[in-house]
Amino acid sequence: MINEHTHWAKQQFGKSDLGDPRRTARLVKLASTLANEPGKPLVNITQSPADMEGAYRFIRNENIDATAIAESGFKATVEQAKSHNLLLALEDTTTLIYKHSSIRDDLGHVGRGAKQRGLLAHSVLLFAPDTKQVVGLIEQSRWSRDINTIGKREKHATTSYEEKESYKWESASRAMAERLQGQMANVISVCDREADIYEYLQYKLTEQQRFVVRSMQSRHIEEGEDKLYAFASELMSAGTKHIHIAQKGGRKARSATLDITYAPVTLKAPYNKKGRSLPVYYVGSAERGNAENGLSWHLLTSEPVTSKEDALAIITYYEHRWLVEEYHKVWKSDGTDIESLRLQSQDNMERLVTINGFIATRILQLKFTNEQPDSPSCEQLLSPKAWKLLWLKRIKTPLPETAPNMSWAYQELAKLGGWKDTKRTGRASVKVLWQGWLKLQAILEGYDLAKSLKSNL
Repeated sequence: MINEHTHWAKQQFGKSDLGDPRRTARLVKLASTLANEPGKPLVNITQSPADMEGAYRFIRNENIDATAIAESGFKATVEQAKSHNLLLALEDTTTLIYKHSSIRDDLGHVGRGAKQRGLLAHSVLLFAPDTKQVVGLIEQSRWSRDINTIGKREKHATTSYEEKESYKWESASRAMAERLQGQMANVISVCDREADIYEYLQYKLTEQQRFVVRSMQSRHIEEGEDKLYAFASELMSAGTKHIHIAQKGGRKARSATLDITYAPVTLKAPYNKKGRSLPVYYVGSAERGNAENGLSWHLLTSEPVTSKEDALAIITYYEHRWLVEEYHKVWKSDGTDIESLRLQSQDNMERLVTINGFIATRILQLKFTNEQPDSPSCEQLLSPKAWKLLWLKRIKTPLPETAPNMSWAYQELAKLGGWKDTKRTGRASVKVLWQGWLKLQAILEGYDLAKSLKSNL
């Protein structure tokens, strides 16, 4: 839930274990300050000289581990997860690139040449598909590649699975399971093609963890001599799905009809791997009449798929994966803008990056106020005072007797942030929504200040 920044900061970080309660109090204050003015450098955020000095002391404190900060945020997400019967764990990896000289030498390469230095980050975002709610960040890891390895081929065959970068998928699931415990039974991991790893799929099935993974390769299967994709091409269509593909880059917007297929399959262990065959369900969606350049997904899942409805549910789960990409965009540039941070060491940066990782989740939550089914009352998001002030600011007519719905709040917050809906999509960007939210907080503070002043006159 989006709420006042001080209350939010206490919920996220108030129970952190940093070795000293004064550090926890400073973390809460710092997170509250950053959440109120996200994306701004600390030096440009409105605060007293004492608070600014305290913030910098916290960031520079070598006795404060970024992982301890993160654990507090993850625990808050666990509490939020308890109210949901189905959760999608949306996973993705991104790069954080830093160009300034003060920290560049501390960082490794990110696969784009020696000149670009930074970190890699793997994030897991919990999303409740039934209520269309971004629940929170449940796992995030960061690492740096050794700059001396750039341009050198990894000894892939002789490197153990646990030492490979691809182990990040299993590592994330292990961390998630440890935090969620019994609630893990309600979680479906949703991953892109990079997670199509035999060891990872074997781990998920062995631990009875649920997943939807987009296939990267046509694996050998036990259902015949053909490989997976050839086998799938012979399946009868179970029905169709009509979708709208949005304009992006040089790609024009268009409508498409997808053929839906599904079947149980058994993936054979690769010849160079020790292990068993893996029973999964296959779900395919291929665009009609556009075999070469059309949309085509091959999905592998632990979920039983015995009908068209089951198959469509799996496709819908995978469609939500773009949310974690949106989260990374908010974190890196559109919201908290962590790639512009200028700090003197990697450890200092990691502490600030971690705090902003949870602030980015808060920003993303705002975008989905308009996605909830049946558009409930906006008082799920805004206090009575907040929505009334928003009404008077934007509508300028007498207040209604009952609170307007969530769709109204979404539209008016976006307009307050400068949204014009020039593309006629009905959807505002995260950036303008958040600007509208911050403007409303300023209106609330001004209103409270005016009342306080009046009472003291």
